[in-house]
Amino acid sequence: MSNDIHEFLKEVLEKLQTMDYVKPESLPNIDLYMDQVTTFMDTQLASTKRHEEDKILTKTMINNYAKNDLLPPPNKKKYSKDHVLTLLFIYYFKSILSISDIQSILNPITDQYFGTDESPNLQEIYNEVFGLEHVEVQHILKELARKYKTSLKTFQNVPEEDAELLRKFSFICMLSFDVYIKKLIIEQTIDKLPSSKIKPGTGKGKKE
Repeated sequence: MSNDIHEFLKEVLEKLQTMDYVKPESLPNIDLYMDQVTTFMDTQLASTKRHEEDKILTKTMINNYAKNDLLPPPNKKKYSKDHVLTLLFIYYFKSILSISDIQSILNPITDQYFGTDESPNLQEIYNEVFGLEHVEVQHILKELARKYKTSLKTFQNVPEEDAELLRKFSFICMLSFDVYIKKLIIEQTIDKLPSSKIKPGTGKGKKE
C-alpha cells in the first residue's frame, strides 16, 4: 500500500509542477491586441489543458466577458497588463463558479484596483494571492495522501478485479465531496460580499 501511495503522490506532484501559475515576470509589459492576448494565455496555460484541442481563451470568450461586465473595455483595441491579470483570475474561477459569482468576486477588485499605479495595484494583488501556492501545494499533497490511503481500504470484501475500480470510485467521491463543500463555502462567502457594477465604457465601478 505504501508503494501505491508513494507512486500516486509522485504523479500528482509532477502534474502540479507542470501547472505552475503565470509568473509576474512572464506578464506582458506592453499593451496587446486581442490575438496577442489569446496567444499569450494559450502559451502560458497550455499545461492546464485536459485535452490538446481544448481552448484556453478565444475572442468570443473575451467579448462575452466584456459584455458581462467582467472585463473592462480595451483602450483603442489594446489590452493592458491589468486586462491580462483579470483574464487570469477569470480563467481560474470559471471552472467552478458561475458568471454572476465571478462578477461578485472580481468587480469589487477591478472597480478599485484596475488601472491604478497606487499600492496595492492589481499586479500586487495577483502576486500576493498566487505567491501562496507553494505552501498550499504541500497541504494539498498531505490531504490527497490521506484520502487516497482511505480509498485503498474500502471494498476489502470484493474480488480484487472489482476492487480497483470501486476504490478509484471511492477516491473520486471523496474528492468530489471535498470540492462540493468548498464550493458551498465559496458561494456563502460571495453572498456576503458588497455588490458592485461596472459603469459602461469605463474600467471603474460604482458601488451599489
